[in-house]
Amino acid sequence: MSDQRLTARGEATRQRILDVATREFAEHGIAGARIERVVAAAQTNKAQLYAYFGNKEGLFDAIFFGSLERIVNVVPIDATDLADWAVRLYDEYLARPDLIRLATWARLERRPTGHLVADVDRLDATKLQSIADAQAAGLVRAGDPFDVMAMVIAMSMAWSPVSNVYAASADEAGEVHERRREFLRDTVRRAVAP
Repeated sequence: MSDQRLTARGEATRQRILDVATREFAEHGIAGARIERVVAAAQTNKAQLYAYFGNKEGLFDAIFFGSLERIVNVVPIDATDLADWAVRLYDEYLARPDLIRLATWARLERRPTGHLVADVDRLDATKLQSIADAQAAGLVRAGDPFDVMAMVIAMSMAWSPVSNVYAASADEAGEVHERRREFLRDTVRRAVAP
């Protein structure tokens, strides 16, 4: 897309495309998503979509990297309380299950091994430094900060939409979620204790 500013109408169209495409990619993955369904539901056309995003891969990239940034911004890390961070991640997966599904499709269809994104430092550097600082202060167990972060994230995903055991839903009773939150909080505290 050109560097020109969008009109209000153009921005609204672009946002409709992103909203519809997020649901499409979350449900069908990269290979299964259909641009025809996206443009029909977004009430636009392929030419407009391609003008904004270049191609289907560019559209997925915009959605995927936006979802990663959302997680970082909505659920910022607090390495002095990684248990609370894990619980806040759990809650975000309940509120926006599409975000975790997008990451899973990226893992399945793009990068089956290694870091999920090639330029991992762009989003992980602050988190890793926060964990390293907490380790240096004696608040978090010693070890590779990346491994600590990966374990806490994995534990927060225990009941996420990509769990191979059980996928929680926001529709479940509040006491069920509270029981899981307390279990997760206690487990993470024990796992990362110095």
